[in-house]
Amino acid sequence: MKLRYLSALVLCVVLSLQVHAQVYLDSTEIANILHPKAVVVQPKSDDVDEEEDEDTDSIIPAFSTDSHLSWKENITNRLDGIMRSPLLETVQASVMVWDLTDDVPVYQFREKLHLRPASTMKCVTAIAALDKLGADYNLKTRIYYTGTINDSTKVLHGDLYCLGGMDPMLSSSDLSAIADSIRQLGITRIEGNVYADLSFKDKDRLGEGWCWDDKNPILTPLLIDRKDEFLDVLLRKLRTVGVSVDGFTDERQVPSNASLIATYTHSIREVLHRMLKVSDNLYAESMFYQLAASSGVRWCSAKQGRNYENVLFSRLGLNPRDYNVADGSGLSLYNYVSAELEIQLLRHAYRNQEIYNALYEALPIAGVDGTLRKRMRGTSAQNNVRAKTGTVRGVSSLAGYLTASNGHLLCFSIINNGGMTHSPMRRFQNKICVALCQ
Repeated sequence: MKLRYLSALVLCVVLSLQVHAQVYLDSTEIANILHPKAVVVQPKSDDVDEEEDEDTDSIIPAFSTDSHLSWKENITNRLDGIMRSPLLETVQASVMVWDLTDDVPVYQFREKLHLRPASTMKCVTAIAALDKLGADYNLKTRIYYTGTINDSTKVLHGDLYCLGGMDPMLSSSDLSAIADSIRQLGITRIEGNVYADLSFKDKDRLGEGWCWDDKNPILTPLLIDRKDEFLDVLLRKLRTVGVSVDGFTDERQVPSNASLIATYTHSIREVLHRMLKVSDNLYAESMFYQLAASSGVRWCSAKQGRNYENVLFSRLGLNPRDYNVADGSGLSLYNYVSAELEIQLLRHAYRNQEIYNALYEALPIAGVDGTLRKRMRGTSAQNNVRAKTGTVRGVSSLAGYLTASNGHLLCFSIINNGGMTHSPMRRFQNKICVALCQ
């Protein structure tokens, strides 16, 4: 009996120690302690960059300041010291910093080097799209019908057409609204078919240079909750509101004599927010194809999007042949840019208030939200740096804006390639940001 009481007492002590330790352990470590054989998989949103799982930073020591030197001389000394990091013996780096207040360069380190950007490619896409489409642009999904509606029988003697505009935000509730708008025409039966018009873009469902084993988004103009189930869900919604369909579903372009029922929209600012804050690849590709389709051409391809971006590069005094744009999200292995290119685009955005405002409000904030929420916390860069992160295997990057210790607004681009793990490259980028902010 006494032995049993003693065992219970020991068990209580052990359990109390574990409970106390949970304050300092993450959920995976706790699960490993309590259930050693269990495997904990952290949930992730579909098609969102791997940057969601970034670790909290280690402490960044304070930088010294020589009162006999100018602000720029102190910054140069700090950054030169960071560039002497052993990391760069095995990892490539391209760095450029620009003073937007005085419109002069602050620092350059191999800024013309051609490197894979990962998700800072989304900044390139966002700035090019805002430059071409404007900050008031809307992504549209249109519903049409052909034939006639018999008022007495409430039958549509014709077909329904859904013209996709590659809006990544379309949800089940949007399809409920579409079904309601059809029912409000007095229709209770469609004596015809329901078609999806997918002519907004080409039929390629994956981007050029995407890895087959990645969780890649589906590139089609009519998605619902990120899935290729638009027509199936619409039919269910129609039945729910009392509209039956006699025919079948298929793909066909909207004929010229079709009548518009309704247009459903989401703003470019809404799309940019998720695209940049959480690095959503589907949203970025949708933005890229809005750019590609902006001339009104049907079945547009990545080539049209690339052409628009190359025109912008030329306007900024850069040679498009020095870069390769393969997609809008940075997933492709074929994207090659430089820190210099990203700086020139960030400068261009800053000089155009409409572009800058839309871009700036959508960028992650260091130590606060998005893919920067765990980075630079407890430093002068927290709640100061607004930047897009980039992470794919072997690549880590960071590009955006910050207010320097001298009160000037800066833009910066840091691209690292060749790292076996991401944490050392992120710490390298964090140190640069803190050096500029402190």
